[in-house]
Amino acid sequence: MDAAAAVERLWPDRGASYAPLEGGITNHNFKVEVSGQAFVLRMGGAQTGLLGIDRRAEYQAGLRAAEVGVGPEVAGFFEDEGWLVTRFIDGRPISLQEMRRPETIRRVAGALRRFHDAAPIPGRFDAHEVVEEYRREAEAHGVEIPAEYAAAHAMSERIQRVRGPQPPAPCHNDLLNANFLDDGEIRIVDWEYAGMGDRFFDLANFSVNHEFAAAEDQILLTAYFGKATKARFASLGMMKFMSDFREAMWGVLQSGISELDFDFNGYAAKHFARLSLELAGD
Repeated sequence: MDAAAAVERLWPDRGASYAPLEGGITNHNFKVEVSGQAFVLRMGGAQTGLLGIDRRAEYQAGLRAAEVGVGPEVAGFFEDEGWLVTRFIDGRPISLQEMRRPETIRRVAGALRRFHDAAPIPGRFDAHEVVEEYRREAEAHGVEIPAEYAAAHAMSERIQRVRGPQPPAPCHNDLLNANFLDDGEIRIVDWEYAGMGDRFFDLANFSVNHEFAAAEDQILLTAYFGKATKARFASLGMMKFMSDFREAMWGVLQSGISELDFDFNGYAAKHFARLSLELAGD
């Protein structure tokens, strides 16, 4: 079903208008205006279940995020169609430069801590398992696995042994810059990868996606934990590697299943290149 038909079905005979929202590389997103209110309609992309996305878990995570004041209000969920409707947040994007400012880092750390400390949510996210599942699905869809996978996977297993089991917390797991808005509070959108996972993955994913250096990581860890210890720096560094590995394999799998017009091979190559530099310096 196309967007026009979906909007008419959800808001019949109400003169709703809609326009695409830019930036998504998994789904189709639209801003819908009707009766003086504004919503976001998210229509799930092709075969997103293969990416580990559970739409009901996403819905429950969105409810929890709204409950703790981090995410937008959830206005509707249509599981069979893969549609989610949330209130439109009239906030502004936060640039990479602004994200590196100490005050912004502290605000984001506070928002993440509120969600991480919230009640449990459905779903589970383990980056070590995710990269293996992406490889299996990619191979099943005829995608050639990059040669860099073997060394990266060996490092993933090493990290898993070193860190051992971690206490699970509600996590977002996809903290790209485009998923942050500021409306006076830090808001985080797009909860489709959320699940119970490792809070250090969220912190590392946020750091990597905003190109933090050691100084910014120091601020992040101090704001989040109260103290940036050597052990916490080490955990953050290891999960930065896993964040890039996950992104690389996400791109590999998407290259074989997505219908969106996006250079997924280039996306994967960028992250594998960064992994190779990290492995060379290990």
